[in-house]
Amino acid sequence: MNEQDTIAVVGAGVIGAAAAFALAREGRKVLLIDRAEPGMAGASFGNAGHIAQESVQPLPSLQLLFGFFRELYRFGGALDLSPSQALRMTPWIGRFAAAALRRTQNTAHLAPLVRPSVEAWGRCVAAMRRPELLHRQGHYEVAFGPLSSIKMRAHAQHMARLAVKTQPLSPEQLRPLQRAARADTAAGLWFEDSASVSDPLEAVRALVGAAMECGARFEQKTVTRLAPRGDQIEISSEAGAFIVGSALVCAGVSSAPLLAPFGLRAPLQAVRGYHVEIPGALAYFDAPLLYTDHRVVVTPMTGRLRASSFMEFADPDAPPDARKPARLRQALGSLGYPCPPDGASWLGSRPVLPDYLPGIGRASGCTKLFYAIGHHHIGLTLAPITAELLSDLVAERTPRIPIAPFDLRRF
Repeated sequence: MNEQDTIAVVGAGVIGAAAAFALAREGRKVLLIDRAEPGMAGASFGNAGHIAQESVQPLPSLQLLFGFFRELYRFGGALDLSPSQALRMTPWIGRFAAAALRRTQNTAHLAPLVRPSVEAWGRCVAAMRRPELLHRQGHYEVAFGPLSSIKMRAHAQHMARLAVKTQPLSPEQLRPLQRAARADTAAGLWFEDSASVSDPLEAVRALVGAAMECGARFEQKTVTRLAPRGDQIEISSEAGAFIVGSALVCAGVSSAPLLAPFGLRAPLQAVRGYHVEIPGALAYFDAPLLYTDHRVVVTPMTGRLRASSFMEFADPDAPPDARKPARLRQALGSLGYPCPPDGASWLGSRPVLPDYLPGIGRASGCTKLFYAIGHHHIGLTLAPITAELLSDLVAERTPRIPIAPFDLRRF
């Protein structure tokens, strides 16, 4: 099969789905490929639904480097990194540490990508004629205990330095949370400019459906290899090989071997997250609510609440850790949610580069090979703006936001 005028988008998570829609809207012949149904194979299905416009700073910091042990799972935190896994990740951790020294510079790179995320989602849902998917009620963060006011005041000051607007929660807003958690004191913030989606999987399906209305096709197959063939790309799968005019890699944690034949190094690490859901439960706010002390975010979604947590550094194919959803359910019970001690849970792998900047660009030796990978915890947040940047790249336009800092040649 030869599709010389086709651009193949490899990976039908939220990044690939948004890119397929953006490219198809511009009249390009798009073939979207994934090993599973759209949104099902990676982290897109199970994310917290939060469009994190406040997440303008990459995670690596000196504070985290010297205090990470306080976040470890064995001490009640959300970070799970075993000694054996840390040993395997030594080069990655070294790059993470180096990035901590460049946090100011990396924030200057990331912030212009994150700040327009809600507006980009607004343009996207309008183009899909699905405005109900986007909820623009911001999000909330709350802490309990005698130091909660001090913590939240310091957090608000830090956010203000980053030009992120917050407002303190009133005693009336906090009182139901305190009663539910049996807490004597509490403090919280409202982040007015962030947003959420009503259902992450439905958002991916809507993107793919809108792309197909514009002429895109979806094929379910496992891509095993990409290779340059002159000025074209050969795609190999279990169903055979075929040629396309260009390709875009958005395959999450599976992207590195697909990019290697083009001289691109992608030191991706899987950072796994878990969620549990409470069908029919009522939310305290019509927006995501982060319990900062518990490292749990609770998001109202269609017909249920979804609670998400944990940063588990592990092989993406490793079996789930049953302790984590159990701990998550226990935390929800302590916060006053009607959550039974057992039930179904979800596990997914976020693709993370060591500097916590995404990889967005094109292969230097093959102008027909593009990539959008490593969006870590903010893949949902950055999907539409990343798709717009990729449309610029494919069309040979100057990207509307500088993307040189996201070039994989930095590794």
